[in-house]
Amino acid sequence: MRPAAVSSLALNPVPRAPGAGPDGPRTGAFFDVDNTIIRGASSFHLAKGLYLRGFFRKRDLFRFGLHQLRYLTFGENKQQIDEVRQRALEIMTGHSVAEVTAIAEDVYDEVLLLRIYPGTQRLLDEHIAAGHSVWLVTATPREIGEIIARRLGATGALGTIAEHKDGYYTGRLVGDMLHGRAKAQAVRAIAEANGIDLAQSYAYGDSTNDVPILSEVGFPCAINPDRRLRRHAAEVGWPVREFRTRRRNARRGTTVVSLAGLAWAFGLVARTVVRSWRGSHDA
Repeated sequence: MRPAAVSSLALNPVPRAPGAGPDGPRTGAFFDVDNTIIRGASSFHLAKGLYLRGFFRKRDLFRFGLHQLRYLTFGENKQQIDEVRQRALEIMTGHSVAEVTAIAEDVYDEVLLLRIYPGTQRLLDEHIAAGHSVWLVTATPREIGEIIARRLGATGALGTIAEHKDGYYTGRLVGDMLHGRAKAQAVRAIAEANGIDLAQSYAYGDSTNDVPILSEVGFPCAINPDRRLRRHAAEVGWPVREFRTRRRNARRGTTVVSLAGLAWAFGLVARTVVRSWRGSHDA
């Protein structure tokens, strides 16, 4: 962690407005995606879109739904993320990049667009208006991150890269999952390549797994933080912005939404079982 970032914000925990610092692309703004820009896990909604187009089985969707519920209720867990990642890679093997990208576009229009926090979008728009280099930094597949970045007018996206050959996914990753410290390494690399001054830059995240990127910049800010990040932000003097409608009920509300999605997935499985039973009974 950079001492300079902590000491400057310990004296002034109020968030610095995007327009209060230098304009232009040498100032960066790095945004996490899930629960920072978009409510919930964007990859779960992509999984639903893929399921509806016949990519995988109902029990896979049910598994992803459980992950979504745990994520919204308890925050990120690396072991769970790794498990979901491995199954997702298996599912994607042999499918074309063009096909998945087209489905991701539909998922954005049908679902993700409606789940963007208006407060975060205003903040992102302010950075764009100031001419800053605005990057989304997410553990979700880069294809999703790039679609969200393009639709929101951001400079680009850094995400987990699924290997593909001749336009088809191989089931392997290029490098590691963009998570935790890997996010910070990616931010440093993009800053060096584009002449971004990290000391004058901003970063936004919702969980302790975003602490590495928040620690890389001069002006970090926790958005919709989970309990651990909120505690850490208080300890080091980082400002907090809450864009959920009601802080006290925000986690409960997202859990209800997740339970609804999980019930939807469970209902699909149950209906299939009932149909199978009826078919065999009638026969």
